[in-house]
Amino acid sequence: MIGLTVRQMLYFDALAQTLHFGRAAKLAGVSQPALSAQIAEMEERLSCLLFERGGKTVRMTDEALVLQPRIERILADIRDVETTARRGRPAMEGRFRLGIIPTVAPYLLPRALPELKKHFPVLQLELREAVTASLAEDSASGRLDAFIAALPLDYPGLVTEELFPDRFFLAVPAGDPAFASPPVPPESPALERLMLLEEGHCLREQALAVCGNVRPVAMASYGATSLTTLLQMVAHGLGVTLVPEMAASAAGVMPDLKIVPFQEPMPQRMICMAWRRNKVRQDECMELAKIIRGLDGAVLGV
Repeated sequence: MIGLTVRQMLYFDALAQTLHFGRAAKLAGVSQPALSAQIAEMEERLSCLLFERGGKTVRMTDEALVLQPRIERILADIRDVETTARRGRPAMEGRFRLGIIPTVAPYLLPRALPELKKHFPVLQLELREAVTASLAEDSASGRLDAFIAALPLDYPGLVTEELFPDRFFLAVPAGDPAFASPPVPPESPALERLMLLEEGHCLREQALAVCGNVRPVAMASYGATSLTTLLQMVAHGLGVTLVPEMAASAAGVMPDLKIVPFQEPMPQRMICMAWRRNKVRQDECMELAKIIRGLDGAVLGV
């Protein structure tokens, strides 16, 4: 009998996600030597190499790639067993793994976390910040209980619950004469200088949709990884960018930057919470959504 352990599969999953022993150990909440020892024992039990180590690089072998989806399914089933066993106990008690997209996390979490702590003092909230596609994949595989993103979410098997609308503004250089008389019409030629987040961020697609009448070929070819980086670039006169209302207050205090509105009706995105269909923690997801919807709109910027 091979005798693989759940712990070994968890460590395998962490290393497969990160391809880095140090980061995998941090993700798994153990020391690097402990994780390395379990991976080595797993390889010995299976009589095959799972990860090729080469200096600072780690690569999955063909055997590991074949095993990965099976191990993910096993771990998802185990998590469902654990969650099912929690039925009948108070909601929002124990571990809850929540994902959130980068253009929401820094603005929502400072207000949401104290409220969640107040309502659910024994809640062990584990947070992961990532782009929508990664969060949807982790939710489908059972690595997340729920995540917060922007609609639409075109992923089969997900349930979504609307949280609140988030209007879009435009961040421009403070002295830019092209924006001296807001509001800005969506067909303004000045939007040809629009700078976007890199591929994979939903805010990129939303910006292209808002400014759909502007020639995309004329848009500045920057691909920043964060909204903060884009705002710094705007402040230095490199272009303009879309900014969600929840981020507008923080952006407005940056030097050499001005936040201006679009013409009515102002474009907006709808923030939502999503989780797997038939998820046994649906009641807890709904409760969490209720708390977030009840936050002070002035704090969220909506």
